[in-house]
Amino acid sequence: MQEGPIGVFDSGYGGLTILRELVDRMPQYDYLYLGDNARAPYGNRSFSTVYRYTLEAVEWFFRQGCPLVILACNTASAKALRTIQQNDLDRIEPGNRVLGVIRPTTEIIGNISRTGSIGILGTTGTINSNSYGIEISKFFPKVRVYQQDCPMWVPLVENREYESPGADYFIRECLEKLFTQGPDIDTVLLACTHYPLLVNKIRRFLPAEVEVVTQGPIIAESLQKYLLRHASMSSRIHQNSGRRFFTTDSTADFDAHASIFFGKGLRSELAVIEDH
Repeated sequence: MQEGPIGVFDSGYGGLTILRELVDRMPQYDYLYLGDNARAPYGNRSFSTVYRYTLEAVEWFFRQGCPLVILACNTASAKALRTIQQNDLDRIEPGNRVLGVIRPTTEIIGNISRTGSIGILGTTGTINSNSYGIEISKFFPKVRVYQQDCPMWVPLVENREYESPGADYFIRECLEKLFTQGPDIDTVLLACTHYPLLVNKIRRFLPAEVEVVTQGPIIAESLQKYLLRHASMSSRIHQNSGRRFFTTDSTADFDAHASIFFGKGLRSELAVIEDH
């Protein structure tokens, strides 16, 4: 059985907001992060392309010795996770596990809402997959789910415009479209790992009573509980507080952007992913 770090995957930088929460809650574990920046963004790509890219990344993690991989990317979780779990794991590494960010979030999101109306903000790929609507209905069948894609939000963040006055138009536009669908929404889920950097502006355009939910703390708590329930998996993860960061594109560009997501500076390495 493989032993090594926990793998954390994203199409780019956003998954670093998830990794930050994992490290804060469980600093003892080793973590290996991969951003597929050379092929980002995933949000507008087809299901088959996202699946192929994600599977290639999972195989890369397994070659690095990771027994557990977290898809810290909503688009990858929506378009690739289930197929990888059901069709590929037994063929590649049957003892390893791949987890996503959608299920842990949908298991609890209905408990936060008082009105039973929840708004989902995400990339076009995540919203079009309806993964959140499907999963929330399993746990909270009476909850009403309204969804809105925000295709300009990731570029705003990655171009460091997330606090600029120019971002206000795009944020207000998406929120107005969402609340036109469901005026009684009282809980808004940021279903993209880039969006926590926009949270202050988002709250500025929402009534004070509307709860804005980010995924990082939810995923960190869920993974901690998972490892407590699965001691055999926990025992396979190295506990030396190691951190390594990889990107499929320019390491200099990655390092320059990464600190705004991870909260501190880092130094990345170049990863080469085998194309199928």
